Amino acid sequence: PVTILAGTAVGGGLDRVARALAAALDETRLLDVPVEVVNIPGDGARLVWGEVFRRPGDPHLLSVSSPNLTTDRLLGVADFGHAETTPIAVLVSDAIAFCVAAASPLKTGADLLAALARAPGELDIVLATALGNPNHMALADAARHAGHDAGALRVRAFDSAPDAVAAVVNGAADLGAVSAASVIRALDEGTLRVLGITAPERMPGPLAAVPSWVEQGLPCTIGAWRGVSGPSGMPAEAVAFWSEAVAAASRTDAWRDALLRQSWAPMLLTGDELARHLNEEDAMMRAGLSELGLLPEAAA
Repeated sequence: PVTILAGTAVGGGLDRVARALAAALDETRLLDVPVEVVNIPGDGARLVWGEVFRRPGDPHLLSVSSPNLTTDRLLGVADFGHAETTPIAVLVSDAIAFCVAAASPLKTGADLLAALARAPGELDIVLATALGNPNHMALADAARHAGHDAGALRVRAFDSAPDAVAAVVNGAADLGAVSAASVIRALDEGTLRVLGITAPERMPGPLAAVPSWVEQGLPCTIGAWRGVSGPSGMPAEAVAFWSEAVAAASRTDAWRDALLRQSWAPMLLTGDELARHLNEEDAMMRAGLSELGLLPEAAA
């Protein structure tokens, strides 16, 4: 059997990718064994990697990966990164939604930027998984646009996007910066309002009515990608198989339906393209974390 690990609970961003990929792989009929999704949430989605490290070379194990593998290593909160796994593919880019409770006095993106300009430290802001991730960097863009540096913001992290969304809906936080797909249910229920999204333009599907930050004058298009990695030492023939299988999965109806339903942008990268992307991201994240004042001296 093939296992796909997700570092968030059921309904979290990494979990949704794992389940969509499992369904798409099933549609390809390339596998003659079951595919199981296993959730190992906790520690800002880092706990899952312990299971990956316990099974070096296992060609039947995949885990959903994200930019957090880069930022956690740079921040010093983890002593591992992409180099300690076998990166196989980047699958999608998940735009970041800035959301408030339906009863919030902040009605528009302009209201939020004005509030940030007046007193950025007065807003209690939450995001998912870890400080220093792309969500945090998107918030930093908003702070700069409002005339402040990112250090003026008051930000805390939850283990998963559903937890952060719940804090906003329940009034325990003023603003959330979470993956776009994470807000859809609360938006449909009328308990949440989305003020802006970091996609370059308005998105199709459930978020079609939400204005992008670009159209509101804030040139912020930062997104969080989701991909898959295997354990270190995965045989070359297994890497080749999974690269082809994931590419085939991305062409299925199941995957296309997931893209629309989850408001994901396709971003398939494998092989040399993937390696270049991870190297470029390392440099970009290093600069971003330094600007946020989060980069430890040893990594600067």
